[in-house]
Amino acid sequence: MFVNLRHKKIKSAIKTFILFIFTLFVWLPVWMLFSGSFMGADEIYKNIGPVLNQKEGMAVWAVFPQYPTLRPMAELLLDSPKFFVMFWNSCIQVIPVLLGQLLIAVPAAWGFAWFEFKGKRILFTVYIILMVLPFQVTMVSGYLVLYRLGFVDTHLAVILPNLFSTFPVFIMVKFFKAVPAALIEAAKLDGAGDFCIFTRIGIPMGSSGILSIVILGFLEYWNAIEQPLTFLARRKELWPLPLYLPDITAGKAGAAFVASAVMMIPALLLFLYGQKYLEQGIAASGLKE
Repeated sequence: MFVNLRHKKIKSAIKTFILFIFTLFVWLPVWMLFSGSFMGADEIYKNIGPVLNQKEGMAVWAVFPQYPTLRPMAELLLDSPKFFVMFWNSCIQVIPVLLGQLLIAVPAAWGFAWFEFKGKRILFTVYIILMVLPFQVTMVSGYLVLYRLGFVDTHLAVILPNLFSTFPVFIMVKFFKAVPAALIEAAKLDGAGDFCIFTRIGIPMGSSGILSIVILGFLEYWNAIEQPLTFLARRKELWPLPLYLPDITAGKAGAAFVASAVMMIPALLLFLYGQKYLEQGIAASGLKE
């Protein structure tokens, strides 16, 4: 028995060590990002110069900056007004989408989950088809619709299509269907109306699902590139933050590291705060990645 217990401890230690190694590989790019934010231009060029200039040689990276400096951070935050404009553009394009989805997707999902109406299955099937279609498939038709409405090259070109995204509806239907039918029947017997049941029972019991769609939506729209690049092509002053990074030259690699870190911090904090709800949303949607 003592031998078996010892073997189990050894196996557990080996598994822990292997998982720790994999974790290091996962966090290595994040560490490089934050450590690069405190490197000067000369040190960055020395480390990854062969990659930036496409010359012969191997890139290297120190665990810690040899000569830590705040100059790249000051250069970005104090001398780059374009960065703040694009950061504000991201907020303008993301926050209304998340609020609008709460007002549209959540009631729509409750209707699919607990109301019976003609064409319900067909309509929900259409929702699923639209959900699995990539942006490249609907890009041309979406652009033509927005152009006819006069919304191309405005913030609304990015906001409006995402307001009616079908993915949050699909997730919330899964959560709302988990509400006990006996609870809803009891509320109806007590004289509660549909709106009261939705606000007093549906929303509180589906709060974890609501938080999961907010987190998933923020991670998607905060890092969006293709949609703003397509619908805002002629007005670069409306571009969001993800389109700021490709515009940085090799000579400003330090600012690129800082910009990437600043851009990642909100998503990272939101992910760490709502990781449990995010896992529930992914499980409800049946996604593996």
